[in-house]
Amino acid sequence: MIGRMAFLSALLGLTALASPALAGCDGHAHCWWHAHRIIYHMENRIAFLQADPNADDGYKGPVIDHLHRKILRIRAAIGPRWPLWPTPCCYSRRPIYIR
Repeated sequence: MIGRMAFLSALLGLTALASPALAGCDGHAHCWWHAHRIIYHMENRIAFLQADPNADDGYKGPVIDHLHRKILRIRAAIGPRWPLWPTPCCYSRRPIYIR
């Protein structure tokens, strides 16, 4: 029984490693750029729907809400691009006085 559970757990772990969500991502930077390209296209679609006078509000309202929620989920998943490095601020220097 324990052997079978260990085998199923290992199989599930290997399946998660071969996930299609990770396909095409060579590193974090590549995935970040790819996600932002997707966000860019979604925001363009939202702008197009909002500017289209021929589209019915009953149609474009739910589509815009859905795209906006997807954008928020993607942004939450990828996180910030650069880590926050502890760098000294320019205000920690002595002030420069000009006469």
